[in-house]
Amino acid sequence: MIDEILEYNQKFVEDRKYEQYVTSKYPDKKLAIVSCMDTRLLELLPAALGLKNGDAKIIKNAGGVITHPYGSVVRSLLVAILELGVEEVMVIGHTDCGVQALDSDEMIRMMIERGVDEREVNILKFSGVDFKTWLGGFNSVEESVANTVEMLQSHPLIPKDVSIRGFVMDSVTGKLMPVEAHKESWHKEP
Repeated sequence: MIDEILEYNQKFVEDRKYEQYVTSKYPDKKLAIVSCMDTRLLELLPAALGLKNGDAKIIKNAGGVITHPYGSVVRSLLVAILELGVEEVMVIGHTDCGVQALDSDEMIRMMIERGVDEREVNILKFSGVDFKTWLGGFNSVEESVANTVEMLQSHPLIPKDVSIRGFVMDSVTGKLMPVEAHKESWHKEP
């Protein structure tokens, strides 16, 4: 498959098809979106939001979940906000998300079945990696979005003048449904 993609890419460049996508690194709508990597959203998400190339920074991962407050998603948002002029952030989960059903123990079992050394998994567990959080799913997409919004709103490094709102997108129609952030702090005391 990758060889076919490379062949297509060569023709794409030769035919100058890229010209219709030329834009700057600065998002025209001063918008960043954190969303899921689900294949159904590849074209649906920007189409349903009326976005074109250059309008927004779109950060995608499994479930649109931020598993660490100082991980790559927050880093990307900080770059977008502080260096590229983003003023608003949308957190967009979606219906029928595959991450919702993830079981970290099952993921570990599949890793071992595919040849990952169980000792490596145990070393990471004993070193403090929380597999339940890192590889686990969530109970409700609405709750997951609300938690992510709350975490970003209360994050000590994200300027308070950045508007952060949450939504769930219907993965068939593209309809957005607003999600309210929880009122309690994301940083809970043990």
